[in-house]
Amino acid sequence: MLPKEVIKKIRGIEIRTKKLVNDVFSGEYHSVFKGRGMDFLEVREYQPGDDVRIIDWNVTARYGYPFVKKFKEERELTVVFLVDASASGQFGTTDRFKGEIAAELCSLLAYSATKNNDKVGMIIFTDKIEKYIPPKKGRFHVLRLIREVLYFKPENKKTDLNCALEYLGRVIKRRAIVFLISDFLCSDFEKPLRIASRKHDLIAIKIEDPREIELVNVGLLELEDSESGEKITLDTMDPEVRGSFADYVTRENQDLERMFGSMDLDRVSVLTDRSYVDPLIKFFKKRAKRFR
Repeated sequence: MLPKEVIKKIRGIEIRTKKLVNDVFSGEYHSVFKGRGMDFLEVREYQPGDDVRIIDWNVTARYGYPFVKKFKEERELTVVFLVDASASGQFGTTDRFKGEIAAELCSLLAYSATKNNDKVGMIIFTDKIEKYIPPKKGRFHVLRLIREVLYFKPENKKTDLNCALEYLGRVIKRRAIVFLISDFLCSDFEKPLRIASRKHDLIAIKIEDPREIELVNVGLLELEDSESGEKITLDTMDPEVRGSFADYVTRENQDLERMFGSMDLDRVSVLTDRSYVDPLIKFFKKRAKRFR
């Protein structure tokens, strides 16, 4: 039995994200994530303006006047959240940790998928596979996903995207929409990412905290790597220290962008001190232009 405060938090995320789905994202999701094809539904009489390419010539010949084929989109898709649960996700200098943002993103996108009758699953990983939840439909299944992202206690602390992407390839056989949600504080994962992006419709969502981008002047600052436990003390009053940090972050982000760009990979960047709504809307609109 979950504690009342846990249920309250899950319910709060559900209400907030379902409202966003109903008000903003349901139509956006449907327009950019298409089904696998079109299924024949029935025939009907030809009407002026119908595309002549969909005339059913066999039925037309039988009845002596034109009939056209009607189709429906083979809508059902599989959506998989590949969620980084390493210790760096429990970092945040604003009102929410990166892991909490990940839970809200999963909730929003999962409800968008469910409203469109798609199945949703999840792989939670660190430097090993921590939990796999097979794709299913329904509100209660989405609530389970939210609960797992928020309150799952991983055994390990480090990050291994290779492990996660290779496991994805083993358990999800058919093409799926895959949201890879991480801070991408990891290296040497280009090869499995490229393989996964060829098989699946892969979208990278990077979650960052402002203090991971800019080092502010607060005097002597002791930092600890939450994954390795390594500690370092920095003099943030020194402009050279702040400059070196900024240069390092810029290089890392540029390398990541070059990798994503070489694969033509869709990506979304989210900051913990800002709404994730605007970056998602921008992503949907940009993607929609490609499919028109």
